[in-house]
Amino acid sequence: MTVFVKICGVNDAAAMDAAVAAGADAVGFVFYPPSPRAVVPAQAAALSARAPQAAAPLRVGLFVDPTDAQIAAVLTALRLDLIQLHGAESPARCAEIRERFGTPVMKALGVAQADDLEALADYAPVVDRFLLDAKPSPAATLPGGNAEAFDWTLTAGRAVPRPWLLAGGLTPENVARAIRESGAPGVDVSSGVERMRGVKDSALIARFVAAAKARATPRNE
Repeated sequence: MTVFVKICGVNDAAAMDAAVAAGADAVGFVFYPPSPRAVVPAQAAALSARAPQAAAPLRVGLFVDPTDAQIAAVLTALRLDLIQLHGAESPARCAEIRERFGTPVMKALGVAQADDLEALADYAPVVDRFLLDAKPSPAATLPGGNAEAFDWTLTAGRAVPRPWLLAGGLTPENVARAIRESGAPGVDVSSGVERMRGVKDSALIARFVAAAKARATPRNE
C-alpha cells in the first residue's frame, strides 16, 4: 500500500485543484480563525465542490476546542468525512462529538517525548484516527502548522492503536525519510507546501505527494 497523504490548510482554488491533481487522499479545511489558513464554511463548501466526485479526496475539518454550534455550522454548509480535533479536547469530548454528529473523529496529539504517546491508549476507544504532531513550542501561537518536527524515531516500531498520520515540519525534501524513520502509514502537511505563510504552492504540493507516495507503507503498520 502507498502512504496516505493529507494536504491541510487548503484555502484557495489553486491549492484545492493541485491537491486533487496530485492524488492527495485528503484535504484539510481549517476552521480556526487565528490561523492564516482559516476558511469560513461557505469558502470550504465552494472549494470542496471543485473536486470531481470520482476523484474526491476526503474532506477533513480542523477544529480547535470547538463548540457544538461551530461544528454544526460547518456541517450545514458541507459534508465532512472526518472531524479533526486539534485542541485540548478530552477523550470524553471526542466521544461526544463523534456520537452527536455521526462523523469519524481524528484526534491530534502533540509529541515531544516518548511519554506523550501514552495518551494514545486513552483516546483510542473513542476516535477513528490519530494525527501525531510536534508539540508546539512555548513561543508558538498556533496548536499546529508551525513547521516544527518531533523525533520521528519515537514512533518507530510502536503499535499505534488506530490509523495515524505524521505531521510537523514535513517537506517534499524530508517526507520520505520521515516515513522511513517513523513508520508512519500516512502524512499530513501544511506549512511545508507553502510559498509564504498561509499560501499554498501548487508545485510543492505535487512534489510532496509524489515523494510520499513513492514510499511503501512500512511493514510494522
